[in-house]
Amino acid sequence: MNQKQMAILVAGLFSSSAWAIQPFVVKDIRVEGIQRIEAGTVFNYLPIKVGETVTDEKAAQAIKALFHTGFFKDVRLEDENGVLVVDVQERPAIADVTFVGIKAFNETKLAAALKQVGLAESRIFDQSILDKAVLELKRQYYNRGKYGVHITTTVTPLGRNRVAVRFDVNEGAIAKIKQINIVGNHAFSEKDLLDLFSLTTPGWLTWWTKSDQYSQQKLAGDLETLRSYYLDRGYMQFRIDSTQVAITPDKKSIYITINVTEGPKYKVSSVKLAGNLLLPAAELRKLIKLHSGDVFSRKALTESTKKIGDRLGDEGYAFANVNAAPKLDKAKHTVAFTIFIDPGRKVYVRRIHITGNTRTKDEVLRREMRQMEGGWYSNAKIKRSRVRLNRLGYFSDVNVETPAVAGTTDQVDVNFNVTEKPTGNIMMGAGFSSSEGVVLSGSVSQNNLFGSGNQVAVQVNSGRVNTVYSVSYTNPYYTIDGVSRGFDVYKRKTDATSLSALAGYYTNSVGGGVRFGIPLTEYDTLNLGLSVDSTKITLTDQSPQRYIDFVNDYGGGNTVNTRTLLGTLGWARDSRDSLLYPTKGRLQRVYGEVGLPGGNLKYYKASYQYQWFYPLSRTFTLMLNGEAGYGDGYGGKPLPFFKNFYVGGVTSVRGYDTASIGPKDSQGYTIGGNKRLVGNAEVLFPFPGMRRNKSLRMSVFFDAGGVYPAGEKIGFNEMRYSTGVAVNWASPFGPLKFSLAKPLNAKDSDKLQKFQFQMGSAF
Repeated sequence: MNQKQMAILVAGLFSSSAWAIQPFVVKDIRVEGIQRIEAGTVFNYLPIKVGETVTDEKAAQAIKALFHTGFFKDVRLEDENGVLVVDVQERPAIADVTFVGIKAFNETKLAAALKQVGLAESRIFDQSILDKAVLELKRQYYNRGKYGVHITTTVTPLGRNRVAVRFDVNEGAIAKIKQINIVGNHAFSEKDLLDLFSLTTPGWLTWWTKSDQYSQQKLAGDLETLRSYYLDRGYMQFRIDSTQVAITPDKKSIYITINVTEGPKYKVSSVKLAGNLLLPAAELRKLIKLHSGDVFSRKALTESTKKIGDRLGDEGYAFANVNAAPKLDKAKHTVAFTIFIDPGRKVYVRRIHITGNTRTKDEVLRREMRQMEGGWYSNAKIKRSRVRLNRLGYFSDVNVETPAVAGTTDQVDVNFNVTEKPTGNIMMGAGFSSSEGVVLSGSVSQNNLFGSGNQVAVQVNSGRVNTVYSVSYTNPYYTIDGVSRGFDVYKRKTDATSLSALAGYYTNSVGGGVRFGIPLTEYDTLNLGLSVDSTKITLTDQSPQRYIDFVNDYGGGNTVNTRTLLGTLGWARDSRDSLLYPTKGRLQRVYGEVGLPGGNLKYYKASYQYQWFYPLSRTFTLMLNGEAGYGDGYGGKPLPFFKNFYVGGVTSVRGYDTASIGPKDSQGYTIGGNKRLVGNAEVLFPFPGMRRNKSLRMSVFFDAGGVYPAGEKIGFNEMRYSTGVAVNWASPFGPLKFSLAKPLNAKDSDKLQKFQFQMGSAF
């Protein structure tokens, strides 16, 4: 029984004894004792009116009603010759709330949270609310591992019936997890099981990750991870018997003990389909990941039922129920599953609603829709629509819901809610590359011009090797069918003398062109381009004979002007789940360029890239990349030396200096070649301590690559190999790449660069 209930009971008892003898008719009502509260407020809550007869029962009701408002700490009723006198004693008002010693929480946010429960300036003071606030604040400290926290509250009376509330907090030290024990495990070692946990004992990075601080929510998540680990490996009867969390008397160390029972490992004896299948059983069976003889896996079973549900969703059955019923044979340790399918009614989409796009035009989003209004519901088309909206790059978040239409059984609406992000950039900056040196850059770009989806960019990039000025414009929907058209104008300078691996020369190019992108399928795009390029080539006194021979073919001297009518043709298939942080999917690209008749450079180059991402786990991703290139001249002309392929550096084979791999001339300079082969294997994972930050990833890699001149066959003996670790960060200032590599088969003539980095992007 709290203080308020006791006061009401006592007041009720006394009022009963006072009023039990002489009831009276109320001629008037007078309120006494009020200071801040208006008399009208009291009359509003008082259940007795003038002209009514006051009895002991009505008096008790009136006292309870006034106490219930929370405004008063004492209420009395008196009779003065038929006048009902309501004598009250107001609760004090809170004049000030202060905090002393709080470091773990933001005081402004804490004050706002207390205001939500009624503890704030100008509010009526209630001791019970203060007590609840103290308990909640302690709970928040406990969640942060500070079990030694001590909170003292002081309520100081002030004038005009006001009080000041002060919280004095001694936060104490953070309690660390000293030990985590798992008892009852036999199939897996304790070390392997504890590696699954987010909670850990103190380590060299736990000062940053805070994973050595106990949290009830984190422990609950770890226990579920442990349960899933066993269930995915056949232990259907696995259970967690108990969990004990003990803290030492000094409140500094925590010991966690988890008692488990593994049970036997179960294998699948059979998997059957039942219910209204709708689709051929053979097709549905292909979606099932569990088969007779397999070790039971809850993850595989869940994926199977989900895939069947999604497949039915592609046929318009949005609310299909797919459930697996197990039948255990405890003697043989086998389990048989019957997957029951209830497709429900076929539904169609009534309306597609898009919200949140305050800047982007509605038509820009609707042209990405693959699910149509009035069409049968398709789970795959809705998912693809969401992916396409994400890939626009205009939104930080895209959510989709498919609520049923009220009053119908065969209609749904599809609601897309987007959160727009800035799509324009004005950036001035500097970067540094181990090959380019200092790179000064500036750009003005808008990827969603006036909300139309069109893109425009003006870029300047100044490096030791490459200096580029460019303007580009792209309309991604030049036609209603999604054919894109873009224009480019550029001025580019190259100073090859700044690369120690290459013989010196200079080029100065000016050009422009038009390009088209033609979507062939949902994932395939054909790219066409036509441009004009004028390049001035200048040799140095140290330029090798092969450079001089090339220039002599076009007039002789140290300088020659070339003109190229350049045609490009490319095909790309991209099924990656993200452009910036892919974890699964494939990218294939074929690209070719040819110097067409009409220019004096007559050559062709073709390249192919295949990239594959595969999720090894929730945090580890395998990336395999292969690239091949070939080029040559035609019409009696050679492949221009500045169009040769080169290998080596942070973007191909790390650990070797940029463009340093391959055959060399008599002066030791790399001459490049007309054939190129590069392969990379990389395991990507979050940076330690920053698991949820997708923009920062580490990797371990194995690189291989080689380049071959005309007339020489591709041979793996001439390739170079390296291995190492790398860090990639999509920072606000541009992409940053760091690598530490160990060349595996370097030759004496190779130029090595074990640590390489690139800050900012090179155009």
